[in-house]
Amino acid sequence: MRRPSSINSTGDEHVTVSTSRLARSRGGGMMRVETAPYAIQTITKAFIEAKSPTSTALDLIKNLPSVSVSTPDTSGMQGGTIQSRSLTDADMALMVDGAPAASASYMAEDIDSENLDSVSMMPGSSPIDLPATSAAAGVMNETSHDPSHTFGGLVDFSYGTNNLSREFIRLESGEIGNTGVRSYLSFSNSHARSWMGAGINERRHLDFGIRKDWQNGSYAKLFMSWNNEDFTIDNYPTAAEFYKYKSTGQGYGRKAGFDAIGNDYWKNNIDHWNQLFLSAPIHVVLTDKLQFDLRPYYNWGQGWDGSSGDFADGTTTYKSGQTIAAGTPLTSYFQENGALDVGATAKLGYDIDKHNHIELGYWYENQDYTQHFPVSVTKADGSNPSPNDAAYQVYSGGSRSYYGNTTGYEIHSLFLQDTAKYFHDKLQVAGGFKYVMSNVWYITYPGHSQMGQNLTAPLPHLSISYHFNEHHQVYVNAEGDFRQPSASALGNTAYTGTLPKNQYSIKEELGYRYNDKYVIVDLDLFNYNITNRLLTTYVGNNQTGVVNAGNQTARGFDAMFSTQPIYGFSPYVSFEYLNARMDSNIAASDADGNLTAYRTKGTQAPLSPHVMANFGLTYVNQGFFANATVHYTGPQSVTIAGDQRIPGYVTDTLSLGYHFKPVWYAKSPTIRLNFTNLTGSIVRTGVAGVGTNASAVRLMNGNLAAATSGAQFYVTPRFSMTGTISTAF
Repeated sequence: MRRPSSINSTGDEHVTVSTSRLARSRGGGMMRVETAPYAIQTITKAFIEAKSPTSTALDLIKNLPSVSVSTPDTSGMQGGTIQSRSLTDADMALMVDGAPAASASYMAEDIDSENLDSVSMMPGSSPIDLPATSAAAGVMNETSHDPSHTFGGLVDFSYGTNNLSREFIRLESGEIGNTGVRSYLSFSNSHARSWMGAGINERRHLDFGIRKDWQNGSYAKLFMSWNNEDFTIDNYPTAAEFYKYKSTGQGYGRKAGFDAIGNDYWKNNIDHWNQLFLSAPIHVVLTDKLQFDLRPYYNWGQGWDGSSGDFADGTTTYKSGQTIAAGTPLTSYFQENGALDVGATAKLGYDIDKHNHIELGYWYENQDYTQHFPVSVTKADGSNPSPNDAAYQVYSGGSRSYYGNTTGYEIHSLFLQDTAKYFHDKLQVAGGFKYVMSNVWYITYPGHSQMGQNLTAPLPHLSISYHFNEHHQVYVNAEGDFRQPSASALGNTAYTGTLPKNQYSIKEELGYRYNDKYVIVDLDLFNYNITNRLLTTYVGNNQTGVVNAGNQTARGFDAMFSTQPIYGFSPYVSFEYLNARMDSNIAASDADGNLTAYRTKGTQAPLSPHVMANFGLTYVNQGFFANATVHYTGPQSVTIAGDQRIPGYVTDTLSLGYHFKPVWYAKSPTIRLNFTNLTGSIVRTGVAGVGTNASAVRLMNGNLAAATSGAQFYVTPRFSMTGTISTAF
């Protein structure tokens, strides 16, 4: 028998391995194939790249089924608010690469959209190792861009409605020598007018990323951002101001010139802020069975909000002792001397056997917010000076009016979880427990009176998932989550006696998923039981406070459907039904000051529309691409008493663009147009904070409550268009 002869290659051998985002992404990037044992809804890079570069994460998630988003501008300078399953963004863990980031009101501080790879919503759950003090409404996580392996970059320029101009550039180092280290640095500059009333908004932003991978699976990554901005503080209208604008066109924005009588000049209503954010996750594979994770993070902010104040009464002086003339316009400030959030999570993971993986971890966090509320004399041209400018500071009796407070907390938390997999990993069961211990403080100045409390939160986690085959999955998820009042919200609310309690929720989910090479279907049923509900209240000057508001139950379902391209068209549909009820009568005082309660038990909870629906359609043909979205939110209550509501509304967007062939160094020259509010509708989309009551409602003791102005609203900005040219190089 002849022995087989060897075959030698006559040239170089090449093995090519390729993949595509479309393998897991559907509906033009508006939905992704998911396998987690809990609800998760993800926007991918394909959708992000079709939208305007001015988009924040809030703009990108507007068509997910579990959220209703309100944004005050079209230029991406500011954030907005999120409503989700009767809760708000204050109940959410808002993350960048798994580290706590800025609140939704300041979402633009975190990261530029060009450096976003995906945005995920976990509306009913939070991973047990997540460093979150507010996950009752789940988690929104932004995943940052990983540095490229090759040298290059990206540049774009945008111009649009309201005199918007924006420039962005990102430089990629590629792999540096033979170290395997790769990094990028990006910078953007934005300028725009306020869409309502007068005002100029400016933003300067820097992102930096660096990553190193090792062959055994270990890696180290760092993401850092710096943000500096000055924007006009919006005037959120009452119902009366909104209807006047809608019927007569008379706006409610800031005035264009110095207003010595009303003191409402836009230059006297400015938010000035600097923010530094850093996260540095490290994953170390110690052995084949043992891994270690360390995830430190750091967030530091400093700045002030100035707003039109009262007028001098002739009894106050400058620092020099000179009397301030009666009637002189004054500026009031919210001055954040320092907003610090620093912490780290450490975790060991060990494979006990081929079925079980156990995780043991510790989380530490420290938040410290120091703020003051000084008053200064408005400049002669009507603008507000820096509150640190001694020439304008107001003194009374030889002392400066400089009351304020320091609020914060320190958290220690331990967690343990075991994940078991059986039947060739088709069945996955994860059970764990997290225990949070927190020390909260609240110190007021100048009297140095102090309040504090120690809080604990036991957080059990259980999830079960079963994959019948590669197409079908069912899961059950149950967990306890909490919301601790944020330090900034405490600092903006006056308390006497005791501080608010933690909000606590028990949540259950039952889900089903189907996917094949053509479609994705996702169905999620949920039930929440919430105690010590924390409600966000608007206190003015772009700041919010927080109060306890009884107990609440919320249940309903989310449904999502999307497909691969069909003759170039990729549809996406999502729907939510929600039934949220208040389970207790909320304490209130009548017009005479007697303590009683609103008749709220069994009524629809505020910010809980029964129905939300979304439709998206993406079209791609060779270099041409287009995306259109429509969102509907049903009617909802906006006050605790339930006496003020906003009707259902529709919002829409349209994106058009073309990818040209590479030219010289321009690898992907692209032009795109993005449109919002195509119909020019004038609708209210949400509130800056829940109101108590708008009219003199009857209380539990039979007396009437004093009437108030009710809630203050977000109004969808008028029609806008943004044009962008971009290319990678």
